[in-house]
Amino acid sequence: MASIRRRRRKGQDVWMVDYRDTGGRRRRLTATTRAEAEDLLADKIRESRQPGAFSADREITVRDYHDRWLRVVAHEIKPRTLMGYQQQFRLHILPALGRVRVRELHRGTIKAFLIEKRAGGLGKNSVRLIRAALSAMLSSAVDDAIIAANPALRLGLKLRGQPDRLTPAERQQTIRPMAAAEFAALLEAAERVTPQYTVLFLLLGRTGLRPGEALALRSTDIDFDARQLQVERAWSAGRIESTKTGARRIVDLTARLVHRLRRLQVERKAETLRRGWPQVPEWVFCTEAGTPLDESRVRKAFAKALQAAGVSPHRVYDLRHTFASELLARGVPLTYVSAQLGHALPTTTLQFYARWVPSKTERFIEVLDAPVAEARWHRLGTERSSGAPEDSEAPEMIGGPSRTRTLDPLIKSQRVADSHPVTIDTNWAGSSRMRW
Repeated sequence: MASIRRRRRKGQDVWMVDYRDTGGRRRRLTATTRAEAEDLLADKIRESRQPGAFSADREITVRDYHDRWLRVVAHEIKPRTLMGYQQQFRLHILPALGRVRVRELHRGTIKAFLIEKRAGGLGKNSVRLIRAALSAMLSSAVDDAIIAANPALRLGLKLRGQPDRLTPAERQQTIRPMAAAEFAALLEAAERVTPQYTVLFLLLGRTGLRPGEALALRSTDIDFDARQLQVERAWSAGRIESTKTGARRIVDLTARLVHRLRRLQVERKAETLRRGWPQVPEWVFCTEAGTPLDESRVRKAFAKALQAAGVSPHRVYDLRHTFASELLARGVPLTYVSAQLGHALPTTTLQFYARWVPSKTERFIEVLDAPVAEARWHRLGTERSSGAPEDSEAPEMIGGPSRTRTLDPLIKSQRVADSHPVTIDTNWAGSSRMRW
């Protein structure tokens, strides 16, 4: 039967986990704390209850499995994601956990590893990326039957102060949009020092496109008459791929942006003749060779324009934040902004841009006490010859709730109509009632 016992080793207390593996062999593992030992035992119990046989590679180390895993996923994930995984393993995961067997990783070990990284000066977002890379690999290890469950999945979700979880306030602090005056100064400076990038910066700040989406725009994606453009691809790590969400969307364009894009189109045709290109490049923003712009060149041009404008440092991606924050601050509906940004759900937009949604508005609740608009009535039986009245605001029922009286407000007798004129009483509870 599995158990946890405290032992004294080298002057320190350790916790021993005693259990039998799926083959019936007795195993003993040690942990530095009781909580770590309990997590370890829980993992082993789950393994023992997992149906089916485990892989023969259960002795494989994190380093060896990492090499195999990257070769497999290299063709399944986006290049930028692959580079991110490689960086996290090279700088952080392999130096600390490379020699550990994959099956020996448990939640306590991973928690301690992440806390150590946080204590070493890394920010929460950096630690989050480390855990995400490790979790991605361990999910594949589950599929390969090396382990029964991913110990890094949803790690610390129910605990406060976990090393890699950003609070809503911390998440919003990472978003640094430009003020309207700063954006205007950026465009003015770009016209002087990097004129070939001005329209790109204007488009990013007035459509909210991700930089990779803007660099992958083709001329055929723009509908000048409808003042819209279609977003269905992105340029990343030197190749065309799908958008972040994999969805296609239509984005509205301002009149100023349409004017600049038309002018850019004319300039591109003139450049084609000057450079001797066989045809006009299909890309809206391209290099001297007619290929999509490199992201590093855009970043350098953006930094140069910022410096010339005297604006504090920003990322190119901050132009997307500028677009979203300015629209929301002006009271534009959240659903519209979310659709323009290409978020799958408006709640995603709210998660990042909640502090720009106006909170001090008029008291809309007061509309419930506003007086009902006074009904417009014809003089019954005098101006119409037959049929129901034309006014759509006529009451649905005349008389008591028994509905024994006629539903037609038209009085059939002209004599009755003349002797009993209809008046409107509007002095009761702010509503209108008929008085005969």
